[in-house]
Amino acid sequence: MKIKTLFITGSSSGIGFALAKYYSKNNYKVIINGRNLKRLIKASKKLNNCDYIVADMSKAKNIKKVTNEIKKKYKLIDLLIANLGNSNFNKNNKDILYALNYNLLPATNLIEDSKKILRRNSKIICVSSICGAEVIKGAPIGYSVSKAALNFYIKSISRELSKSGISINGILPGNIMFKGSTWHKKMLRHKQRTKKYIKENVPTNSFGNTYDIFQLCYLISEGSGYMNGSLLRLDGGQTYSV
Repeated sequence: MKIKTLFITGSSSGIGFALAKYYSKNNYKVIINGRNLKRLIKASKKLNNCDYIVADMSKAKNIKKVTNEIKKKYKLIDLLIANLGNSNFNKNNKDILYALNYNLLPATNLIEDSKKILRRNSKIICVSSICGAEVIKGAPIGYSVSKAALNFYIKSISRELSKSGISINGILPGNIMFKGSTWHKKMLRHKQRTKKYIKENVPTNSFGNTYDIFQLCYLISEGSGYMNGSLLRLDGGQTYSV
């Protein structure tokens, strides 16, 4: 099988790191990214010393440097995953500007500057959220607004990108459990309250995990590219809208 190249933002930990791990086991050359060098080096070692690029992708000026570096070293890549985000409630609730700077603009700015590193038939996947699909009880307002904007962007830009043979889709996770996640912290602090919330709001009465997200991503990345502009929910049946 041909080895494909993947660049994924915000991948020194959390969902991004998990996706990098799964893809590296499935014949992909993985390039990870983060702003903390020590954490990035540690993550790289866990991924068989994969390549990494140190950069804060929430800063627009850094994005062009990163795409230029990728272009110089790898020429073209097969898959781009825009994963960087921040769901901290206090930072993302009423501070709309902060939410946009961390949950919308890193993806849109990267995608706009990525055409020079994507080949025809390359694919883009954005990790968004069900909070951008409908109002979710207890979700930060700014975070929800920024993810709604990202979802709309994915749908809109898909028509333009398709002219270059590039497809873009979004993954909309619900309650994903992994060590260090928001839900992991909630379970440690308020276990019974958190379990009650899940029972009352998620029909499957369960959390999702990072492998669930990978399965959807892999379905897209290994597909023909006919899937384009789709927003795939992964929420245990939590959302109501069609």
